[in-house]
Amino acid sequence: MKATIERATLLKSLGHVQSVVERRNTIPILSNVLIEATSEGTLRLMATDLDLQIVEVVPASIEQPGAITVSAHTLFDIARKLPEGSQVQLSAADGKMLVIAGRARFNLQTLPKDDFPMIAEGELPTRFELPAETLKQLIDKTRFAISTEETRYYLNGIFFHVQDDMLKAAATDGHRLARVTIKRPDGAQGMPDIIVPRKCVGELRKLLDEVDGSVDISLSGTKIRFGLGTAILTSKLIDGTFPDYNRVIPTGNDKLLKLDPKSFMEGVDRVATIASEKTRAVKMAVEKDKITLSVTSPENGTAAEEVPGDYSSQGLEIGFNARYLLDILGQIDGDTVEVHLADAAAPTLIRENDKAAALYVLMPMRV
Repeated sequence: MKATIERATLLKSLGHVQSVVERRNTIPILSNVLIEATSEGTLRLMATDLDLQIVEVVPASIEQPGAITVSAHTLFDIARKLPEGSQVQLSAADGKMLVIAGRARFNLQTLPKDDFPMIAEGELPTRFELPAETLKQLIDKTRFAISTEETRYYLNGIFFHVQDDMLKAAATDGHRLARVTIKRPDGAQGMPDIIVPRKCVGELRKLLDEVDGSVDISLSGTKIRFGLGTAILTSKLIDGTFPDYNRVIPTGNDKLLKLDPKSFMEGVDRVATIASEKTRAVKMAVEKDKITLSVTSPENGTAAEEVPGDYSSQGLEIGFNARYLLDILGQIDGDTVEVHLADAAAPTLIRENDKAAALYVLMPMRV
């Protein structure tokens, strides 16, 4: 193969594909990117970790079609260090790949393209489109609650399902739950319940920043494919059953506290400065229109701060993990946040208002 491509174009697409490649691989070919020069005047780059696969097609000047695989991270580092605006010539022969740009020449080791594994997609019967902005919102408002505990692997992703003409995205780690609801897109009716893995969510979110219009989504019960302009991201889905999270969303929390999310967040952040790393516990004493945040740490001392709020029910004291609370408050866009309380041991419901697309549930802590 022989192709010439602009450095900026090569760097951008290598940036997309190399982040799918795991740094430590026991299978050498998985460290490589498959580069294919097509007769249509495009360069096709592909990388996989056997669970997630990305393909990107970019324009290039092709002298001789062909394909080869080469270390993804090495080629990315080379492209990063080449002079801006340079034309990069890629050619493969005799098991080596020659990279020439300006006065720089690199001769890289390769592996044959026939050894490169592909994810077999099979049939993807459900197809619909979502605006990139909507998909960003679904991810941003839920992914912080994805569990990182490998033992409960079915919580290591975002759960998407259709219910009552709505598409719902939910994530939980057992301590907190985040759920976003949007109107069901055309074509999503009858779609299977799916869990999109954490790594796929991360890669997808990075790519979404460069997509203006809509994203094509095709899926089956085991695979999902996202069409993102020049890139196609395909992932296996988590094979497991997501718990019935509706059971933990409280419906009878009758004590309503209204706060300004920004000043509340800053107050929590300040008192949590001295909280011990292990527990991160912050206590909230709620009285009529007065909320006192406090932290007691055996190593560091104590801290307290009053924050303004609107509350008229019976007073109570409740403890939360400060980091979990800050993660949730960071997702609130409006000027008020509603905290629906029951008692010191019951799950607390947090949302902007009853019309908001997102809602959050936080389990209290003993403090």
